[in-house]
Amino acid sequence: MSNTQDTSKPGTTSAHTAASAGSNEQAPIKPVLSPKAAKRANASVIGMVLALLVCVLAFLPVVLMNPSPKTDGYRPNINVSAVAANAADVAGFTPVAPETGDTFSPNYARWESGSGSGVPTWEVGYLTRKQDFIGLIQTRQANPTWLLQKTNNAPVTGKRSAGGHDWELRDNGKNHSMILEYRGTTVILTGTAGLDEFATLAAAVVKSMDAAPPATPKPSATLS
Repeated sequence: MSNTQDTSKPGTTSAHTAASAGSNEQAPIKPVLSPKAAKRANASVIGMVLALLVCVLAFLPVVLMNPSPKTDGYRPNINVSAVAANAADVAGFTPVAPETGDTFSPNYARWESGSGSGVPTWEVGYLTRKQDFIGLIQTRQANPTWLLQKTNNAPVTGKRSAGGHDWELRDNGKNHSMILEYRGTTVILTGTAGLDEFATLAAAVVKSMDAAPPATPKPSATLS
């Protein structure tokens, strides 16, 4: 009678089992495209790129023919004389329309009924060559309070001669204002331009006023 002995070493079965389990785990499968499938995929991508290029080329001429508007140097076409002529009947005087040539460019011209201030006015805005601004305001119903409002409460700092007349000069450090009471109306020039440019426009204003019939001033019209 023979004795059968277990000759396996401790831990051998466990190691073998783990090895078997490990061999059963499969590595991640990477999809492999066949040559035909890869060709079709590449063709789709190329088609999308070509379609995008076609769209860009289709809209490019439209963009080139319609460039974005540039604001620098733009000047609106304002006919000050024509607007002044239309406003003359309601104004009760001939609104000033100075000839400025290329020195100043008007960017608005209008008649304001004065519904808020009680002072109807003729107004023109001018841009200088240096891109500074001078606003022209004309009325025959000026009063001290209104004058302060239109000149930004600037104090009287002296006088400035232009067009053969002494204009009242007001200055608050930021804005200049020149005021003239002449031929039945009061004219204000106010803005950020230099005083030399103010004087040039003021001379053109006086010349325009001299060429127009004088307005009959109302009793309330005053400069003081």
